[in-house]
Amino acid sequence: MMSARIRRLSPQLVSQIAAGEVVERPASVVKELLENSLDADATRITVEVEQGGIRLIRIRDNGSGIHPDDLALALTRHATSKITRFDDLQHVASLGFRGEALPSIASVARLTLTARAADQDTAWRVTGDGGDAIGEPLPAPHPVGTTVEVRDLFFNVPARRKFLRGERTEFGHIEDSIRRLALSRFAVGFGLWHNQRMVLDLDPAPDAEAQSRRLAELLGRQFAAASVFLDRNETGLHLWGWIGLPAVSRAQPDQQYFFVNGRPVRDRTLAHAVRQAYQDILPQGRHPALALHLELEPAALDVNVHPAKHEVRFRESALIHESVRRMVQTALAEARPGAAPAPVTQAGQRLWPADGFGSGRSGDADRGQQRLPSQIRERLAVYGQLHASTPTTAAAAEPDVIAESSPLGYALAQLHGCYVLAENSAGLVVVDMHAAHERILYERMKTALAQDRVQTQTLMTPVTFAVGPRERQLIEEYGALFAQAGLDVAVLGPETGAVRQIPALLAGLDIAGLVRDTLADLAAHEASDRLERVILDVLAGLACHSAVRANRPLNLLEMNALLRDMERTDHGGQCNHGRPTWAQLTLEELDRLFRRGR
Repeated sequence: MMSARIRRLSPQLVSQIAAGEVVERPASVVKELLENSLDADATRITVEVEQGGIRLIRIRDNGSGIHPDDLALALTRHATSKITRFDDLQHVASLGFRGEALPSIASVARLTLTARAADQDTAWRVTGDGGDAIGEPLPAPHPVGTTVEVRDLFFNVPARRKFLRGERTEFGHIEDSIRRLALSRFAVGFGLWHNQRMVLDLDPAPDAEAQSRRLAELLGRQFAAASVFLDRNETGLHLWGWIGLPAVSRAQPDQQYFFVNGRPVRDRTLAHAVRQAYQDILPQGRHPALALHLELEPAALDVNVHPAKHEVRFRESALIHESVRRMVQTALAEARPGAAPAPVTQAGQRLWPADGFGSGRSGDADRGQQRLPSQIRERLAVYGQLHASTPTTAAAAEPDVIAESSPLGYALAQLHGCYVLAENSAGLVVVDMHAAHERILYERMKTALAQDRVQTQTLMTPVTFAVGPRERQLIEEYGALFAQAGLDVAVLGPETGAVRQIPALLAGLDIAGLVRDTLADLAAHEASDRLERVILDVLAGLACHSAVRANRPLNLLEMNALLRDMERTDHGGQCNHGRPTWAQLTLEELDRLFRRGR
């Protein structure tokens, strides 16, 4: 059959095809128009929608407006005020820059654009009705700023309209878009109305107290109360925002908000780095909640990789991954009772030394304590020996001083052989002694392992596994990474890889599977913590089995030693399984419990 002749598409069809890339649903319209308002330096934006945005979307702002001569041009494809040459794409500082949103929206809806520039005495209005024609600008009453009204979305593309969900679902997407932008621009006030009902009314939040209120309103009071504020600089990166503690972890990663240079994004590099940072404190299957801002030079990323600008591409993704992981991990480690905040330039310490592990070899070792570094084995014999540097005598002699100066206070008694009861300045502290001791031992094992270097053993018979071209390349490229973790991995032939040396802690595990999974991580993320994770899992198991058990009586000196160690231990608020190690009951809560007034 003869092929169809090539013909030029009509301008309307071209616009509708472009709209398919930018306008997926009502929330897409809201996002694009809000970004225009923010780029116009608006400090107050109001969004009104009806029927989930399908019938009406109206967005008003008090930004810089649009010059009357530019109104019709704003509805023309490939027209923008935000870039003028190709080099500008290497330093994009605005949220929008393609110049496609307004004409794309106008091609699939009835659009009215009203704006007044700051240097104009009157406002002007222009309309589009889903076709090629754009009405002549007409004068209209309006303050300085812009209002965009979008009615009957997809009225002329019924096939697209069929793919929209119900009113509640579509409005949920709109609300999420506004929440993301409200978390990205605290200096801007946002209002949201649905079917004439106010849903959000957010005042500008210029200071820390106001930002905390906005955080509580958008992400919940529980998150605001159980999150850590992070503000760090490292290697040209500025990372700031709020990271939730395990108490507010979630079954799905649905409350993870990432912003890069103020732009809300969905990014696998950042999500993977955060997941690694939380690996020591979250139970399996739980996900952290957070709102994190990453700021870096615009030239260090490409924002022109997705029509709707949902994604970015980092030029040094491995560096970004490691820096974000380290900064989040360090902030979480420092979130313990009584910990002083570290300087923002302080970098976190990775488990493995920068110069790699030592090459000392050991013979076969069992799963017990013989695998631990010598100083840990010696300390496990008697719990009291773990606290030689703890001022336990002072703790017993001066309880009032300890209660005032120590966040976890002074031990009063042991309850049912499981819990330590302590008094601090706020009220009553209850400590799960096994969970707390487990974390203390685990962190000490990690430190001792890093200091002693990993002990390795040479395999009498190398472990072989099948490889393809990509795996061969990764083994050669990341050989130093494997060696740093105590593994000697090599390519034996076109389709065969081999492991000739392993860390003694991993004896008996599926080494071939571990290496294959690590190669898959490296292919996907240019980084992997899988080997480290397996070694840490072994240490966590040893810490769990070595920690003090229930019904083990402790005297006051030992209980206070435990409290002081918790205050000094990274991640001291959670055990190795992500459960809390202590809880605070304030005097106010106790008074309410007993209906007591003060």
